[in-house]
Amino acid sequence: MQARLAGLVCAAIFAVCACASLQPEQTGNRLIGSPESSVRDTFGAPSERYRLANGATRWIYSRQPLGFYVYAADFDAGGKLTGFRQMLTENEIYKAQVGVWTKRDIEERFGKPRDPIQYYPLMKREAWSYRLYRDGYLPAHFSCYFDDSGVLQQTMIIVDPLGGGGHGRVR
Repeated sequence: MQARLAGLVCAAIFAVCACASLQPEQTGNRLIGSPESSVRDTFGAPSERYRLANGATRWIYSRQPLGFYVYAADFDAGGKLTGFRQMLTENEIYKAQVGVWTKRDIEERFGKPRDPIQYYPLMKREAWSYRLYRDGYLPAHFSCYFDDSGVLQQTMIIVDPLGGGGHGRVR
């Protein structure tokens, strides 16, 4: 009887872990209202943590550089989860404000770049790149270009004709 109960407990734990890794947004959204400890128990330690201007906290779960996803878990001032979403979507990327956002703003939304950072001396631009799926299934790169003072000057999404095999290069 105890062996069967232990087996059922193990199966339940496995199912919860599988859901968290296979459907992170759905799993995260079911946790809305839960404390930080529940999110950490479900998804593990975040890649990064940021204190946002509105007093909220954002945890970043990055699957970069080889993955195509970056998830954000947002918590209110009391430490309760208020939102969980995939950040590397065209909708989120198009919110970037050229001439206004800084490296910090990009990091708060998409995490630190995991691909090598490039610098183009003739343009005087630093380039960060993130992998994503464009239109839901096309491997692509989202690139951000910053001036020497760290202000965003340009963004672009480039579909990768090789299916993602050449990540890390800004084209």
